[in-house]
Amino acid sequence: MSVNSSSTAAALALIADDMRGMDAVIEHRLSSSVPLVSQVSQYIIAAGGKRLRPALLLLACGALGYRGEQRFNLAAVVEFIHTATLLHDDVVDESTLRRGRATANEAFGNPASVLVGDFLYSRAFQMMVEAGDMRIMQTLAEATNVIAEGEVLQLMNMHDASLSEDGYLLVIRSKTAKLFEASARLAALLAQASPEVEQACADYGQALGTAFQVIDDVLDYDGDASEMGKNLGDDLREGKATLPLIVAMQRATALERDLIRQAIETGGTDQMAQIIAIVQQTGALQVTRDAAAAEAQRAVNALAAFPANPYSTALLQLASQLLERRF
Repeated sequence: MSVNSSSTAAALALIADDMRGMDAVIEHRLSSSVPLVSQVSQYIIAAGGKRLRPALLLLACGALGYRGEQRFNLAAVVEFIHTATLLHDDVVDESTLRRGRATANEAFGNPASVLVGDFLYSRAFQMMVEAGDMRIMQTLAEATNVIAEGEVLQLMNMHDASLSEDGYLLVIRSKTAKLFEASARLAALLAQASPEVEQACADYGQALGTAFQVIDDVLDYDGDASEMGKNLGDDLREGKATLPLIVAMQRATALERDLIRQAIETGGTDQMAQIIAIVQQTGALQVTRDAAAAEAQRAVNALAAFPANPYSTALLQLASQLLERRF
């Protein structure tokens, strides 16, 4: 999502004070008597990023009229869980660049990244217990478990050129969209909303998270590395058969299919320019963007159950602006 978008900036400006409240919680709860824990945690948190997941929780809280202090605590929990997954992901994927600078595993080594990721997970669970609400704990525990399953599923799918669109969607709904879904559902639980509104929150979050990841996968073949803060071709290098490649193989000639299949199976990027050309010429990027647009529309539809106010308008803007995302 382009952070230069005026409407997106306006949406996030609504919760600027709330985000500062969350930051205060994060700073307090990152403290550890073990210096390396604090050092690595601060490094990855300070890298910034869009913080869409806690922003989603805070916007949904605003939309549903919840202004209690617990929203800061749970927004921080969501950010800790997300950060832990990033630390572990970058080790598994052997990534060297995230958000325009060296990944934590590149800067501190794999063991530190994995263990500090464990610290963030366990700190998040300490904090969610403090909320004293079984449904909140259930939602976050389930989300964390599904995310872990999604990560294992993605590992199993590495270098598998036969992955179907359904298989691809299962991974991203587990690995990425589940935390978006949980973030929005938490707002409904805090607000003690009706079951119908809670389900609408969950549907909005899942759809938004799915669209977010689908567009992210487009950018690996149609993006700018300097803007994205990661290396172009990383997905292919890691052997990931994402939707642009899946669609391209469906539409390509036999020779082009073989080229893509071999690249996925070997993680080879020697033919990257040719593969990008095939992805673009087959119309795979537009098909993928259309899939993201359908998810964004599903998110918009879910908002019909929300009260009309500036916060629900901001949630609408986030879904609408998603397709303008550039990094």
